[in-house]
Amino acid sequence: MLQIIGAGYGRTGTMSLRAALVRLGCAPCYHFTELLTHPDHLAAWVSAVNGAPGAWRGPLRGYAATTDWPCVAFWRELVDGHPDAKVILTSRDAGVWYDSMTKTIFRVITEGAPGGRERFGRLQNGRGIADLARLVVVDRSFGGHIDDREHVIACYERHNAEVRQVVPAERLLDYQVSQGWQPLCDFLGMPVPAEPFPHLNDRAAFPPDLPDAYSPIPGDGGPRTG
Repeated sequence: MLQIIGAGYGRTGTMSLRAALVRLGCAPCYHFTELLTHPDHLAAWVSAVNGAPGAWRGPLRGYAATTDWPCVAFWRELVDGHPDAKVILTSRDAGVWYDSMTKTIFRVITEGAPGGRERFGRLQNGRGIADLARLVVVDRSFGGHIDDREHVIACYERHNAEVRQVVPAERLLDYQVSQGWQPLCDFLGMPVPAEPFPHLNDRAAFPPDLPDAYSPIPGDGGPRTG
C-alpha cells in the first residue's frame, strides 16, 4: 500500500527524494529507474497511458512510495486511489528546471544525447523503456511537444498549481530538496538522520552510463509481495 506519493516532475530532485525516503524506511520507492530492472512493468504502464482503468496498480504493488515519471503522470489517480497516502510536491525555479530538462531528459528522449541510443540499446527492452518515456513525458505531461519553452514551462507550472489546489493542505508537502531533512521529516513525523541529505543525479553526470549509474539504493530492495 502506498504511503507517499511524489507529485513533482522529473528534474526537481526526484532521485534525491527517493534516496531520502528509502533512508527513512519508506521503501521500496518507485522511480522511473525501476523500469531498468522491471521491464515487465512496461505493458501495464502503456495500458495505463491508453486509458485502462487502474492499470498502474500492478507495477506499484508492494511499493511504499513513488517519485518521478511514470507515476507522476498519474498523480490524480494515485491520490484518489490512496486517500491515506501523503503527497510530496517537489519543485524548483521554472527556468532552472526547464534548462535542466532540455539538457537531460528531453535530450535522451529525442536521442540527441551522445550515446543515448546505444545506452538504451544495451538494456533489456531498452527501446520499450524509451518509448514509454516519450508517452508519459512528452505526450501525457506536455501535450505532445517539448520544443516550445513557454509551453513546457506553462505545463510545469500548471501541474504544480493543480497539485496544490487538489491535494488537501494536511496531506501535502510543498517541498524543494534544497531544504534538506527538516521539513520532510517534520511532515512524515520522523527523526532527522545524522547524515547529510542525499543529492543525486546531478546534471553534470547525465546521461549516465546505464544501467550502472542506477544501481539499487541501499535499503530499497525492490517490491514486496502482498
